[in-house]
Amino acid sequence: MSLCLPLLLPLCLVLPCLVLPLLTAGTAAARAAPGDGPSGSGRVRPVPGAVGRGWEPPPRRWSAGHRGVDLVARPGEPVRAVAAGRVSFAGEVAGRGVVSVELAGTGSPPLRTTYEPVGARVREGDRVAAGDVVGVLEADGFHCPAGCLHWGLRRGDAYLDPLYLLDRGPSRLLPVLGVPLPGEPESGRDDAIRTAAAQSSPSAGPPGVGTALVLAVAAFWARHRHVRPRAERPSRGNEHGARRKGGADGGKGLSPRLRGAPSTRRPA
Repeated sequence: MSLCLPLLLPLCLVLPCLVLPLLTAGTAAARAAPGDGPSGSGRVRPVPGAVGRGWEPPPRRWSAGHRGVDLVARPGEPVRAVAAGRVSFAGEVAGRGVVSVELAGTGSPPLRTTYEPVGARVREGDRVAAGDVVGVLEADGFHCPAGCLHWGLRRGDAYLDPLYLLDRGPSRLLPVLGVPLPGEPESGRDDAIRTAAAQSSPSAGPPGVGTALVLAVAAFWARHRHVRPRAERPSRGNEHGARRKGGADGGKGLSPRLRGAPSTRRPA
């Protein structure tokens, strides 16, 4: 039994460390699912064209920037819903056709995509699936002389990069607004940090702790596995007894000089 105990103890400590990260990862994934991305069968590009101009968030809310992406497209080309949701707006804003869709299963407030300039083919309140045509691209020589679709993404008042919605491998909604910019005022920085914290979920903590515990247990096991029992040493009682025995035998254990051997010194 004493031989099995050093093997059972590390095993009992390692098993919880291996199971805990799996349970925590499943809980974190379930918690992040409602707000991380749209539900439905998948996501599609609103138009097949390449990105003409990317997302360029302004350093401050009132500063100039590009709060969306421009996809190269020709007037008359159909514009499709990126993901399933409900049409929250379909009409004109400042003389330009705009269609907005609230994406299903994206938390509160939900993610909202906007497409412009688009001639709407849907009405407010309509339900759409990923890939459904929501409108037709209109000509707009002011924003894109050669023709493009301006595609935006928002959560509440925060503008986000719409390219996050496309399937480009494992992705997580981490807005650039979460990174403080040089010279950014404290109020704007706090809002940016709250935005990033709301979109991200912790997932690296427990696995790191579990790894550290596994390494500690392995070191403990290796140390006690190779330690050899020390040789027995005589107790103090036996040592003193041996000394008394040596003194009672008349000095037999002493050297001839100490037993009274004749001295070699000559009298003065």
